[in-house]
Amino acid sequence: MLIAKNPILKGFNPDPSICKAGDDYFIATSTFEWFPGVQIHHSRDLVNWELIAHPLNRVSQLNMLGVPDSGGVWAPCLSYNEGIFYLIYTIVLNSGKVKDTHNYLVTSNDICGEWSEPVYLI
Repeated sequence: MLIAKNPILKGFNPDPSICKAGDDYFIATSTFEWFPGVQIHHSRDLVNWELIAHPLNRVSQLNMLGVPDSGGVWAPCLSYNEGIFYLIYTIVLNSGKVKDTHNYLVTSNDICGEWSEPVYLI
C-alpha cells in the first residue's frame, strides 16, 4: 500500500488545482513572475508525482514584461472533459491594494503538447 506524505509536491507549488483524466491525475500550480508559466505534475497513484509540462511557454500566451514581484500567474484552474484539457489562469499586473487582474483560457488535447493561444475572459 502506498501512503501519501504531506506535502505531496516538494518545493514551492502554490495554488494547486487537481483533475483526473482516465487513470491519470494532474496538478497545475502557480508560477507567479516565473516564465514559462504554470507547472503541471502527473501521477497515477496520487503519491508519486512528476513535473511533465509548462503549458504557458510562448510570449503570446504569457507576456511577463512589466509584471512586478509576486505578480504574474496566480491560481491556475485545470480541468478535463471529453479529450480536452482546459486551463484558466489569472495574470496579476500589479500588487498594490487594488489588483489589476486578467483571466485567460487555453486548451490542449495533449497535456504535454502545444496549448492554444489564450482567450481573454471578461
